[in-house]
This record gives sequence, structure tokens and C-alpha cells, in this order.
Amino acid sequence: MAVPKKRTGHSAQGSRRANWKATKPETTKCPNCGETVLTHTVCTACGTYKGQPVKLADKAAAAATAPAKKATKKSTKKEEAPKAEEVKVEEVVEETKTEEVVEEVKTEEAESTEE
Repeated sequence: MAVPKKRTGHSAQGSRRANWKATKPETTKCPNCGETVLTHTVCTACGTYKGQPVKLADKAAAAATAPAKKATKKSTKKEEAPKAEEVKVEEVVEETKTEEVVEEVKTEEAESTEE
């Protein structure tokens, strides 16, 4: 590996660094609130990036307000299955009630004939 024989002077060092210039950082306007923001960073005013909320609380609020099309489709399928089961349960309950009523009528008839 090459090792310099002498130390670089201040003048040579300064002339080499002459092209190191500070530049202004690139900025854009936030699509949500319109404030000037550094590019590729979250807006400090509203907390969004590319129009999407970044904070978890903001994401939950946005998800709650936005209509969920896929969720409604899944929920309707899930609702249909329990309804079918509920109908079966109701039919069984009605059958047992009618059987109990028939048994009560028979016992009442038997009691009335005995008296």
C-alpha cells in the first residue's frame, strides 16, 4: 500500500477541496397539507409520506374511515354459514317444543279421563 513520503500542505489541501461546495437540500411540497418538506422524508406537520399516514394511530383512523370492500365480502360469507346453523338450531328447538306440547296434551287427556 502506498504511503506518502511527506505531509500535504495546507495550500495543496485547500486547492484540492475547492470543489466541495455546500448545496441546498432538495425540497417538495407535501401532497396532504402543502408544507415544504425534504424529499423522501415524512412531513413533520401532518405525519404523512406520499399521502399515506405514517403513525400507527393515524393508519388505524384512516382504515376505520375508509370503506373496506374485501372485508365486507369475507364477512358476508362468514355470516351466511352461522345463519344456516341458526336455522337448524331453531328447527330443532321448534320440534322439541312441539313434542313437549304433544306430551302435555296427552298427559292432560289421561288425567281428565281418570277423573
